[in-house]
Amino acid sequence: MFAVLKTGGKQYKVQAGDVLRVEKLAAAAGDKVQFNEILMVGATVGTPTVSGAGVQAEVIDQIKGEKVIHFVKRRRKHGSKRTKGHRQQLTLIRVTDILEKGADKSGVKAAIGAGSVSGGVAAAPAKKAAPKKAAPKTAEKAEAAAAADDLTAITGVGPAAAKKLADAGITTFAQLAAVDVDSFDAVKVKPEWVEQAKTLA
Repeated sequence: MFAVLKTGGKQYKVQAGDVLRVEKLAAAAGDKVQFNEILMVGATVGTPTVSGAGVQAEVIDQIKGEKVIHFVKRRRKHGSKRTKGHRQQLTLIRVTDILEKGADKSGVKAAIGAGSVSGGVAAAPAKKAAPKKAAPKTAEKAEAAAAADDLTAITGVGPAAAKKLADAGITTFAQLAAVDVDSFDAVKVKPEWVEQAKTLA
């Protein structure tokens, strides 16, 4: 029996015992992995994949492909040349088993590309994280923000000045109205700010 699997953007026709070089997988040598994107198994053709089918393989080694030289020469631009070399990261695998059904319950780790986030077991669907309760400090900050007035409503107080006032402990119009302009050294407070704060408070 043969199967056509898809991995790393490529399709491979495989049988049990075949050795393949595929795009790098997040697995170590000796690990058993399972490919779940199966386009065809025997005479069954997927639409686009065959549900419940899988191909299990054993990772032999992590290898590099042949060196590819990319050479660019521009004839009409003063003899400009550029050379680049590249060796593709690959994984050498041996196909051990082809499953027509029941691959989702096999419990073998899914074959995931090395650029992806760490893989889980093929059968386990991703669980959504439960929303966390707000921490006490966050709740206190939210209450303080709710109690605070918008100091930028005062003419001449921009976001930067409002932040400096908040750092100095002034978050409401009443607090700003109670400030003594001559003795307050933390932020330069203008007398007209205090007068506007008194009317707004």
